[in-house]
Amino acid sequence: MGENELDTYSALKSLISQLESTCTNFNGRVIEVRGDGILALFETATSAVEFGVELHRIASQHNQARPENQRIKFRAGVHLGEILIDERGIHGDNVNIAARLQEIAEPERVYVSAAVYDQVCNRLRYGYEFLGSRQLKNIISPVSTYCVRSEVSGATLAGTMRPDLPVDLLDRPDTPSVAILPFSSTSGDESDNWIAEGLTDDIIMNLSKFRNLFIIARNSSFFFKTQSMPPKEAAQKLNVRYIARGSVRRSANRIRITAELVDASTERTIWAERFDRKIDDIFDILDEVTECIVAATAVMIESHEKQRMVKSAPSDLEAYSSVLKGQHHIFKYTRNDNRKAQTFYQSALERDGGYARAAAALSRTLNIDWRYSWSEDSSGALEKALSFAQRSIELDPTDARGFGELGYVNLYRKEHDAALQSYQRALALNPNDADMHSDYADALAHYGDNETAITHLQQAMRLNPYFPDQYLWHLGGAYYNLRRYEDVIETVNKMNNPTEGQRMLAASYAQLGQTDLARQITDKHRTAHPNFSLSRWATVQPDRLEEDTQHLVEGLKKAGFDRA
Repeated sequence: MGENELDTYSALKSLISQLESTCTNFNGRVIEVRGDGILALFETATSAVEFGVELHRIASQHNQARPENQRIKFRAGVHLGEILIDERGIHGDNVNIAARLQEIAEPERVYVSAAVYDQVCNRLRYGYEFLGSRQLKNIISPVSTYCVRSEVSGATLAGTMRPDLPVDLLDRPDTPSVAILPFSSTSGDESDNWIAEGLTDDIIMNLSKFRNLFIIARNSSFFFKTQSMPPKEAAQKLNVRYIARGSVRRSANRIRITAELVDASTERTIWAERFDRKIDDIFDILDEVTECIVAATAVMIESHEKQRMVKSAPSDLEAYSSVLKGQHHIFKYTRNDNRKAQTFYQSALERDGGYARAAAALSRTLNIDWRYSWSEDSSGALEKALSFAQRSIELDPTDARGFGELGYVNLYRKEHDAALQSYQRALALNPNDADMHSDYADALAHYGDNETAITHLQQAMRLNPYFPDQYLWHLGGAYYNLRRYEDVIETVNKMNNPTEGQRMLAASYAQLGQTDLARQITDKHRTAHPNFSLSRWATVQPDRLEEDTQHLVEGLKKAGFDRA
């Protein structure tokens, strides 16, 4: 408005008018236009959520013709409950909750309450990311909140809270346990966030290589990024003893990093330090901060283990910057973000062809492209992923990431022994990598060693309490191979994304003789994935034992997946 009031008002008015007319297509009606937003009432929660997703599509289409700094983005909040109606409109606490959910929502996202989630989770083909109980302005009780993810595939891989996390999952380990909370950026510049995130990510990765430490995974640590929470409370949520946190401030060509390590049981800061350096010394700063945190926890580590912590740093600061910016996008697991991450990693390798971490990360983006058919040349993406994984290992044979990517590629090339060996090398280098434990478990299940797979998945969930749906997906697969159909059903029903687990769910109900329920789930899956081919899927499955593939095919046929 400040730059061009007339143009902004005209664009907003046009958008609001379009949303008003579209609302009726979803059995809704606009009650009131409030400045730059609308209050609408719908017949069902399903219609309200569908409209919420549609309004973002309309705004996105409108923005394509506008410069980046002139694009209009909305937030949406949806709640379900009784309301008061009079000649002036609709009122009451439930209306206020919807409004407050809209206020805390991220741009281009739909936030819904648990009441709405319960109604729509099995009706709409979206992913649902549990955000925990949120205290909303002027609302007495906290509201359990979910973010609707319209990109179904990505929601399976994105880390998320769990409404019903088992208590025994968070038993404190015997070894010293540490959570590195996201370092904050105090520069006031959004572009500096990548430095803070990158340093946090690297510290977690470096510390996780030590067998004598128990390190909470990145996904779970980063759930605390936007929460101002005392160290003791964060430690209680993750059930760890030590909390490390800090801040990053950049000014001209200098960078200042503050870090502290807190013993959460006593709330005592046992170590604190400030690092004031030239920005060109960022690699030395990372090593110094990591070393100090390790020393402060008084963990006795053999000298050869210390050497593993020294990663191959790039020769170019811009290459490092590109990798950190890529990390910001890759963990969002959407098609567009994966493509942006890919571009950043390619840029890093162009500037420094010997940067192993960039090669491994680029392999991961190509794997994701292959998994979700986001690339026009699907088979080519897998072959490229293989070459970059191999290149990463050649450049730095002490980095677990390259071996992890090689394990994933080999699994879907159906080279099972090579896949397991790669994962074993990766976990030997980095025994605290939660995602690596989960991926290794998936490979073990496809190999036929399901009991061992379950053990690794349990370890992954403890290291990463806010684990992605993928962990449950892998666990359900191991249970299905063992004919533990009730456990499959219980596991898959805990997924926040109800769509991606439906094949396994339908097959399990069918194997238990509950054919009607199985076929209902099959019909929902067919709506979400109309091009699904059972015969093609059977050829893609990387099972070593043909009997395992046929066992699942049998269940899917019983559930009606072979029907035209």
